[in-house]
Amino acid sequence: MASPGVFARVPRLAGKTVSFLSAGHTQKSVLWLAGRQFITSTENSLQFRLDERTAHSSLDLFKKDTGVIYRMLGLDPSHVQDNPERFRDWAVVFADEKITGGRHYWEVTVKKSQEFRVGVAEALMSRDDCVGTSASSWVFGYAQRKWFAMTNNKMVPVTLVGKADRMGILLDFEAGLLGLVDIEKPRIVHAMRGRFKTPLCPAFGLWDGELLTHSGLTEPEGLK
Repeated sequence: MASPGVFARVPRLAGKTVSFLSAGHTQKSVLWLAGRQFITSTENSLQFRLDERTAHSSLDLFKKDTGVIYRMLGLDPSHVQDNPERFRDWAVVFADEKITGGRHYWEVTVKKSQEFRVGVAEALMSRDDCVGTSASSWVFGYAQRKWFAMTNNKMVPVTLVGKADRMGILLDFEAGLLGLVDIEKPRIVHAMRGRFKTPLCPAFGLWDGELLTHSGLTEPEGLK
């Protein structure tokens, strides 16, 4: 299985929740937890697992399908259940939820990996492509000790000091925004713009190590 490389074909209220009405009377909640303040709308809460039906044969799912590990040799593709949703040439896996609107936030923990991609892709994206190489996917990637944003096979460097072991992803469907979030600040390190018209899936590419997803989270307060 080919690796894409950089130029791929490549007041202190711990534990308390306070509800209020936002403009437009949508009920939201503010949660204080371990010194971090979050804000969320319950109607936009996104909970997902990874979809084994989409996983390339070199990827194994674990921890109740919330994590994925790369196997260098992987499985013989002929031994994997054949279905049209599975990625055939690239080590990519989608989440099992389709997003058609709203503002959503999730986080990713990466271990022992020097090459990965995280972001979103159209649910019907070609399974012969890699996330980031087509106009139907938007991702943040890490390779050769550098971060980049990528869509339609075009890369933009992302200035980020060192390699983060855990990062956040913010998606605002209507605004056409995908943000890479430094969860320690918290702040958006880099934002991508797109025209999201069809259902999107959280998408992940992994070429070594392992990756664990954290969904159903509240959005850190102050992200624009």
